[in-house]
Amino acid sequence: MSQFFESIKIEDQEIFLLDLHQKRVNETFSHFGKEGSIDLGKIFESLHHEEDGLFKLRISYDLNKNIRTQMIPYAISEIRSFQLVVNNSIDYGFKFEDRTEFERMKLKTTAAEIIIVKNSHITDTSLSNLLFKKGKEWFTPSTYLLNGVQRQWLLKEKKIKETEITLQNLKEFSHLQIINSMNNFDDMFIYPLEIINNLPGSNDYLEV
Repeated sequence: MSQFFESIKIEDQEIFLLDLHQKRVNETFSHFGKEGSIDLGKIFESLHHEEDGLFKLRISYDLNKNIRTQMIPYAISEIRSFQLVVNNSIDYGFKFEDRTEFERMKLKTTAAEIIIVKNSHITDTSLSNLLFKKGKEWFTPSTYLLNGVQRQWLLKEKKIKETEITLQNLKEFSHLQIINSMNNFDDMFIYPLEIINNLPGSNDYLEV
């Protein structure tokens, strides 16, 4: 049974952020006491993918190096509402296939996507890291659940900055956007902060 997965952007037959995906896989094997790793680049090459367009390559794997691949056509979709959900015990430092906890949180909301609050700090959505705009600059929470590859790349390129974002200072920011391996830093999908339907002051947080 697969325990972990990577979702990798493939566009016009080109693979994106491969080095950061590979680094995360290597770190997963190392953390759980396993020698070696799997080679994501070779796996992609073995698929002989020759279609143009945007695809998500999902590679599921276990610590015995068993793998399963899916090449899925992908379209970025707009999110119409967010809701803050408090969960002080969640831990998702690796890309586990078991996402039961995220699904449980989402079932308790009426919004299209959740923003997870841990110990009064903003973390991630159920499927992405977050960016928040203040003035002309974009910031990402220092209290992420998973240090995503797109997040790492944007910080390395100095396109965003890292900062502490809490329930107390959230309203200092004007806009937000989501980022992950499939969603770039994109001006087309910037949301006003008010798209969060239970901003601090509404007394409507969901605690799970």
